Amino acid sequence: MAADPGRTTEAAPERRDEDEAQTLFDNVDVDRFRDSWQGIQTAFVDDPQRAVKEADELVAVVIQNLATTFADHKKELESAWSHGEPATEDLRIALRRYRSFFNQLLKA
Repeated sequence: MAADPGRTTEAAPERRDEDEAQTLFDNVDVDRFRDSWQGIQTAFVDDPQRAVKEADELVAVVIQNLATTFADHKKELESAWSHGEPATEDLRIALRRYRSFFNQLLKA
């Protein structure tokens, strides 16, 4: 079926922008994790076994950091909603944030 020339497809780029606006980690954390990873890769030449052990530990730290971020976000939402029924707009924003989080996890 041919595309309708009068139809716009702006929703997809807008959604991608929203997804990219939310990040899983602060830039400082990203830089720290990347620096650690670079050090691990460099150390592999001299001590491969230690480098793999450190890589495992770093990945565990990144996953824990991600879990903490998610738990904090969930706590924030639950706290905001503990004062009664949340407004539809608040729920829409929450769902957008979850979508962003979800899409970033799948991109990783």
